[in-house]
Amino acid sequence: MTATALQTDPKREDVAAVAGHVERRVSRQPAGLPRPYYEDEAVTLYHGDAMALAHLLPKADAVVTDPPYGETSLDWDVWPDGWPALAALVAPQVWCFGSLRMFMDKGGDFRRGGWKLAQDVVWEKHNGSNNANDRFRRLHELALHFYRGEWSALHKEPQFTNDATARTVRRKARPPHWGDIGPSSYASEDGGPKLMGSVIYARSCHGYAVNETQKPEDIVAPLVQYSVPPGGLVVDFFAGSGTTGAVARKTGRRAILIEKREAQCRAIVNRLAQGDLLAANAIGQGSAACGASPAPT
Repeated sequence: MTATALQTDPKREDVAAVAGHVERRVSRQPAGLPRPYYEDEAVTLYHGDAMALAHLLPKADAVVTDPPYGETSLDWDVWPDGWPALAALVAPQVWCFGSLRMFMDKGGDFRRGGWKLAQDVVWEKHNGSNNANDRFRRLHELALHFYRGEWSALHKEPQFTNDATARTVRRKARPPHWGDIGPSSYASEDGGPKLMGSVIYARSCHGYAVNETQKPEDIVAPLVQYSVPPGGLVVDFFAGSGTTGAVARKTGRRAILIEKREAQCRAIVNRLAQGDLLAANAIGQGSAACGASPAPT
């Protein structure tokens, strides 16, 4: 683990990120940033407050992050007001995890940041995490995709699963507001590629999580691969357990992580140092990754 000197243009201005304007060499220390807490060929981790560091970061392809939802009285669960506007300085698209309650309460922060909603993904868990017996058991969380600027300028790589069934589909005339959706017919084969759906099942793993709200790699990976090209850069403002960094490294992307709590920084370093050993351990325990969400209030 070696830290190399990074440089950026000293005349850099705090302007909104634009699709395609990405710093492709991030194994250098941008001026003004603190020394990395950890750095390898793919992942750079900073111990600090994203609200203070965001304007110093290089331009990235996307921000993928899991902020505090602000739904409990726990000392770490405080929504950082204004962070979506700072994310606009870093990348032209954001994937943000949260609950419906959080997005309804904090939607103004995204609107003030100039973000437009593109799509939503549902993470379906194998178990729930609420203590209310007078409500439906909560078995899901959301990941909303926001963007700025022109949709056509963004990097987008639709994800597929290899579980199609053999059939031929012929589309009827489509409503004009659908726009161009490709050929009017196509054929699929058993086990062939199928466009990934917006409800993604990924097991949580209560029992060995290193963060209170750790997200499994199986739900983070499709988001990173969709919005960040191979060799591209993803930023996580609230790194938590370091899942975004682990996914970036495994999929040939690069990541800048920011984490406020030093105990979590140590956990991220330990996780990254172990590499795939944690994933192997998870499989051995019958789980793929961890996830927890605050109880509804």
